[in-house]
Amino acid sequence: MAGININQFKQVPNRTAVSKEPAANVFEFLNKDISLFAIMGDKQKESLYHELSILLKAGVDLKSALELLILQLQKHKEADLLEQIKKNIVEGGSLSGALQQHKDFTPYEYYSIQIGEETGKLSEVLEELALFYRKRLKQKRQITGALMYPAIVTATSIGAIFFMMNFIVPMFGDIFKRSGSDLPAITQVIVDVSNFTRKYAFLFLLIAIGVITWLYLQRKKEWLRKASASVLLKLPIFGVMIRKIYLARFCNSMSLLTGSKVPLIRAIQLSRQMVGFYPIEISLETIEKDILQGKSLHESLRNFPIYDIKLISLIKVGEEVNQLTDFFGKIATQYSDDIEHQSALISSMLEPFIIIFLGFVVGIILIAMYLPLFQMGGSFG
Repeated sequence: MAGININQFKQVPNRTAVSKEPAANVFEFLNKDISLFAIMGDKQKESLYHELSILLKAGVDLKSALELLILQLQKHKEADLLEQIKKNIVEGGSLSGALQQHKDFTPYEYYSIQIGEETGKLSEVLEELALFYRKRLKQKRQITGALMYPAIVTATSIGAIFFMMNFIVPMFGDIFKRSGSDLPAITQVIVDVSNFTRKYAFLFLLIAIGVITWLYLQRKKEWLRKASASVLLKLPIFGVMIRKIYLARFCNSMSLLTGSKVPLIRAIQLSRQMVGFYPIEISLETIEKDILQGKSLHESLRNFPIYDIKLISLIKVGEEVNQLTDFFGKIATQYSDDIEHQSALISSMLEPFIIIFLGFVVGIILIAMYLPLFQMGGSFG
């Protein structure tokens, strides 16, 4: 969404529709960041909530604000979606109720917006939602930026090794076969590996496609989510960063919801659906029960290793001074800063490592191929 000039609307009275209808089905399953086929992605949502908040603060009523946003959209699907939302509001519905009818929006979003409507702080809630998605986009860009170059170099390395093993090595293999001489051990190993990969490459490709397809179909099963989370957390270097990413998302969710005056139990329920990481989701189910039985939040968090000591200590202080929202926000900021630093560090570490590894493998292959030629040349001399 492009920027908009709001000066001309500052004198328009605010007639934002406020509804007090209860949000239904706020606990529907949601554990994915964003669907590949979603109309409104994180970037579009950040822009939508930010500009809608600006217009409402300027005094533009909700219907007119949506019309202005629709006019500047170039994608027809996004414009059609906002048209449907506007139509629901014109017919007497609330913004939260309109969002609830579309799968692109989560219970986290429309419940927060309903709280904003009921408290008369809709523009503030919309800006908080925009900030939430802005932080999430920043995290994704940090990870993408850190891994993009190593991923490209790795793919190029694999392609180069594949080409050498399937085209260069067989050419030398034919020469060695015609010579009839015994090959050095390293050369024989490389030739055997080349022959094996050429013979069974298609079979391995089919098996890989089959395994990936099966895992994709099983992705929502509890056993796979539990196993994959366990593997991710145990990854060297990356495991710590993955943990912080999801803890930052949890803290951002709790900061937004508690800041919108959502009761702690309901905030935990909605955060559980929003975080999308198995260890945190499972822990929040137990934490919800503990709080209902009278335990404090930090006491319950202490029972799960996914939450580190720093988070638990700061949450304890936040509970004691009754400022959980501020402390959740501060913790999320700290984790985001750590993620940014670690992603840059990982990127700088991986680049030379991958280049050295590629040079080592290519060097071994070249030495293995030329060693018999040097031996044959020596025998002729």
